[in-house]
Amino acid sequence: MRDLNYGLKQLVHASREGSHATRAARQNILQQSANTLHELGFRKLQPTGLKPKHVEALIAHWQSQALSPGTIKNRLSHIRWWAAKVGKPAVVARDNDHYQVQRRVYVTGADKSRSLDAERLSQVTDPYTRLSLRLQQAFGLRREEAIKFSPSYADRGDKLTLKASWTKGGRARDIPIRTAEQRALLKEVRAMVGRGALIPANKNYYQQMRTYERNTARAGLDKNHGLRHAYAHARYAALTGWPCPAAGGPARRSLSPAQREQDSAARQIISRELGHERIEIVSVYCG
Repeated sequence: MRDLNYGLKQLVHASREGSHATRAARQNILQQSANTLHELGFRKLQPTGLKPKHVEALIAHWQSQALSPGTIKNRLSHIRWWAAKVGKPAVVARDNDHYQVQRRVYVTGADKSRSLDAERLSQVTDPYTRLSLRLQQAFGLRREEAIKFSPSYADRGDKLTLKASWTKGGRARDIPIRTAEQRALLKEVRAMVGRGALIPANKNYYQQMRTYERNTARAGLDKNHGLRHAYAHARYAALTGWPCPAAGGPARRSLSPAQREQDSAARQIISRELGHERIEIVSVYCG
């Protein structure tokens, strides 16, 4: 176990503050944060070495995953607890506005889907980033999942299995491989990286994430979380036979009882494939 992971584990165990559930959540979030800091290049860090740059790096990483403001605020509360316990409360700003963590606004029914523009994709000079973007579109992956993607692990023939360490919240999941286009893309990825991942051998995840950001910004490919929305729209149509409300389809209240059953079943499947625990989140994608 790395020094920071071990130190934070001991810090939580030494405290009896909060309920058992609160302490368990604190342990989970702090261990995730330690792992993230290690991936971002902060090695041999001790709990007492927490600095503003570490907090800002964590927040930037969480925001890059499109985590909700509520989730980020919850994680920040545990980081504040850590800072207070090592006698450095000023390391974390008191006001979340300092980090531009805004209140989340759900826009139900809005179409936020995006597709990859071929001309703009051709302007992405980094081949790893190009393939990551195509994986995001083809399988509805988050950015981090598409960067860490390793076909030798994920490709199980009829499905992709995403490793827990690639995913939001550390929840492994499966995504079906349904089309010839998806299979052809996976063949391309394997030809590029072999048994590796979509991170060059001379870079770590944090460095490749920055490469992704620079390349997509230069090519005008922003709002790539919209590729997940497009995936959700396509899956909904395939599973039900009609477009989702966000894509101009009928509202749930206008569906027949049988159609509502199909709608609910489709949303359950989409929720699992996108890596969400709550089916209600699918409304953000599909309306």
